[in-house]
Amino acid sequence: MNRNKTVQECISYMEANLNERLTLESLSAYCGYSKYHFLRLFKSEVGITPSTYLRNRRIAVASVLLLETEMDILNIALYFQFQSQESFTRAFKEIYELPPAKYRKMMTSIISHKEDVSMENKNAINGWVLSGSHPNSFEMGLDYNTYHQGHASGYLKSMSIEGGSEFATMMQTFKADNYKSERLKLSCYIKTEEVLERCALWMRVDDGFGDVLQFDNMNDRPIHATTDWNHYSIVLDVPDSSVSISFGILLIGQGKVWVDDFEFVTVDDKTPTTNMDMSADLSNEPVNLRFELEE
Repeated sequence: MNRNKTVQECISYMEANLNERLTLESLSAYCGYSKYHFLRLFKSEVGITPSTYLRNRRIAVASVLLLETEMDILNIALYFQFQSQESFTRAFKEIYELPPAKYRKMMTSIISHKEDVSMENKNAINGWVLSGSHPNSFEMGLDYNTYHQGHASGYLKSMSIEGGSEFATMMQTFKADNYKSERLKLSCYIKTEEVLERCALWMRVDDGFGDVLQFDNMNDRPIHATTDWNHYSIVLDVPDSSVSISFGILLIGQGKVWVDDFEFVTVDDKTPTTNMDMSADLSNEPVNLRFELEE
């Protein structure tokens, strides 16, 4: 099993059991690794320890419960395995800079206003553009009720799809100058709902002529159907001749996808690239030049 797949299965297990008592011992046993190897593997892929991931996600889901339910703060704390309301409050303030009670009071009205503004400005997200074969058949926006961390996530969903091949991407492009000669890892968290064809994270490195130097669209590991939040990544080299780097989330056909917590980090040569090798599909020599070969 590859490293990324192992971490994804572990995250799926944690997401399904955020309200259960999970320890480093139980998680490493679930993955079939020693505690030391599992801890090193998880931190290498995700950038944080399993315990930090659990705490952050429990706090994030707790913030949703604070806004969408009238559940008592103590009960929320105990539900997510905090030993007391005080320990929950300390952890909550570290992330949201407000105690839970004040967060509930302040954010309810703020988010309601943001949602009204978002409805008036669909397909307008600072820094992001909507592109693809049929962008008018899709919608992108901000979701203040579903997110991995913070207060919101971005989403892309189909609106009026006529065929399974129609696609759209929520994307952006930036200069490659700061990453030339580096190996670059793009990661984010993705959640899907009823994706009939596929969706995927993607990244492309281009030169000054618009030629593709490096590219990966997760063609060999697409995301289908309905999935909870999980961690996905792409690793590409950025050659000296690179001029631009483009990235985003791709949705083909019907469905909805949420994205959150995009991150770029440089990695060493020990981290394998995910670049699509087009040469594997090429024959060594030209064939059937006289059109006489039988099928």
